[in-house]
Amino acid sequence: MADSLVIVESPAKAKTIKKYLGSKYIVKASMGHVRDLPKSQTGVDVEQGFAPKYITIRGKGDVLKELRDARKKVKNVYLAADPDREGEAIAWHLAHSLNIDESQACRVVFNEITKTAIKEAFKHPRKINMDLVNAQQTRRILDRLVGYNISPLLWKKVKKGLSAGRVQSVTVKLIIDREKEINAFIPEEYWTITAELNSNNEIFEAKFHGMGKDKVELKNEEQVKELLASIEGKPYIVQDIKRKERKRNPAPPFITSSLQQEAARKLNFRAAKTMMIAQQLYEGVELGKEGSVGLITYMRTDSTRISVTAQEEAKEYITSLYGEEYALKEARNYSKKENAQDAHEAVRPSLVQKDPASIKAFLSRDQFKLYKLIWERFIASQMASAVLDTVSADILSGEAVFRANGSQIKFPGFMKVYVEGTDDGAKEEVGMLPPLEIEQQLDVNTINPRQHFTQPPPRYSEARLVKTLEELGIGRPSTYAPTIETIQKRGYVRLEEKRFVPTELGEIINEIMEEFFPEIINPEFTAKMEDDLDHIEEGKTYWSQVLDEFYGPFKTRLDTAEKYMQEVEIRDEVSDIQCEKCGKFMVYKMGRFGKFLACSGFPECRNTLPIVKEIGVDCPKCGGKIVERKSKKNRLFYGCSNYPQCDLVSWDKPIPRSCPKCNEMLVEKKGAKGKGPKVICTKCDYEEESN
Repeated sequence: MADSLVIVESPAKAKTIKKYLGSKYIVKASMGHVRDLPKSQTGVDVEQGFAPKYITIRGKGDVLKELRDARKKVKNVYLAADPDREGEAIAWHLAHSLNIDESQACRVVFNEITKTAIKEAFKHPRKINMDLVNAQQTRRILDRLVGYNISPLLWKKVKKGLSAGRVQSVTVKLIIDREKEINAFIPEEYWTITAELNSNNEIFEAKFHGMGKDKVELKNEEQVKELLASIEGKPYIVQDIKRKERKRNPAPPFITSSLQQEAARKLNFRAAKTMMIAQQLYEGVELGKEGSVGLITYMRTDSTRISVTAQEEAKEYITSLYGEEYALKEARNYSKKENAQDAHEAVRPSLVQKDPASIKAFLSRDQFKLYKLIWERFIASQMASAVLDTVSADILSGEAVFRANGSQIKFPGFMKVYVEGTDDGAKEEVGMLPPLEIEQQLDVNTINPRQHFTQPPPRYSEARLVKTLEELGIGRPSTYAPTIETIQKRGYVRLEEKRFVPTELGEIINEIMEEFFPEIINPEFTAKMEDDLDHIEEGKTYWSQVLDEFYGPFKTRLDTAEKYMQEVEIRDEVSDIQCEKCGKFMVYKMGRFGKFLACSGFPECRNTLPIVKEIGVDCPKCGGKIVERKSKKNRLFYGCSNYPQCDLVSWDKPIPRSCPKCNEMLVEKKGAKGKGPKVICTKCDYEEESN
């Protein structure tokens, strides 16, 4: 007979935990939060010390009834929500809803869902940590005060459906400021000169470095011509050779932000998708006869710390699989971030022995990809450093110095398993120079001068944006994904070629915020607020004091905005396309998935059309034009302009020529990791490398 009730957030987590606890425990799921602030009002009594008014979330009545009924049958209740601020708040709300005494040791936390971790956690239940609860409650109240006071102003002065928030407004500002930098950027000319040299019939390249001991930057064509004239006919002599052995260390195991960044780079996952799949891996996946198994440790963390047990297991695994030389002789400790809470370990596999290949059959495609990324990153972080032999040679022609660099992997170490990606896809050049000797004269094949122009800073990709938010201390690991989702849903930014671009609406809202609420969109102010929340969690600051310090100046700003904010009219841009139903001209509107065309005769005429972009390819089925389209999930695909009469569709971009083997449609398909795209036929096995 069961004598204890355990409450977690999700059925998947409940199923995994039940397997380890046995028949004496009933395990139920609360399905997330059961109480929250009301949607119909601010729900915060500012005059009474910012007292929140919590109500049962609509639809959770039946869940609470089931939990109350289960509670009547047992002696003990354990609240086992996730081990973070939000999980602590869920536990506190459950305690209130189920009349559980907060002074009881009813809270159980664990960083991984394995038999050992679960059994150990239930040996040490504790009281609900009110500092953690208050930190989460303060964030919720702050966001409610900002959102429910500024948003109605935007509705009234700009248009309905808008919102403003502490973190989202700063994020939009970052994207807009970057766009301003790009627009204001003035390119500067510069040149490079590459010499293709020959040493005993082995070809290699050396780049112009400078004159004598001085590094020289070539700014214009005149400089280049003068330099080339000065070395014309001069021999190329090896002046200096430097050989070094260089160690390269692995990247640390994942924290939340680095997991989101690397999944974006290597897997093309959005931050929200990464966190959703990571949650599934943490809570448990069915592994055949083993049942539900939690595969990774908790995925919301800012710590690279690894437990001694996990380090020892990794060392044993690496030694058995790769050999002793690949394992660490002493544990490697990674540096701690300045503002890291360090509450949990890094994101790592719960069970090192479950390598991705061994459980691939039980995982979805996306689960496998993310688990493989986490597993490989962790294993690599616990492996020996790679050793590279590097050579640098200075080659003299007249007074001009050309420099050639080469490197070769002497010992792969961690690189045998995993190498961290980069935002721009840059790769380290690996390749040794031919044998060279001091005073050796080299043959020159060609001299290639090339003109370049400096490039503006790139627009933010999702990975780069997450990295910037983390560096500036804006938000915390759990806030990045929902923030990015929100600013897109509101139509403040859009994705173009996987880069964020501000919309006209986003720029208007940002201007209003800059004028009336400059603190809200100030990255330093927002970062300080995050520090204040950390201090509440640590018990150093009282939560209502933080709210009081914020609300006074904010209320003054709010009163000023109410009085002086002007109405903004967003006029629809008229197109040259006539409505096929009533003949009036269509106008451009902004919707959830970007711009679309709507009849200017609305509401009498409700005709709408998608904005299509032709790609210069004729449909092979009906002769229509192939255009870019977007799916319901905002994913780009290609279809015929005569849809629905013609059903041609392709996820890969068609190109304007036919297959030379079967005359069917050719498409450009992304290449494998590290390789360029390929052109393939949609019918036969023809393929070619894309230019």
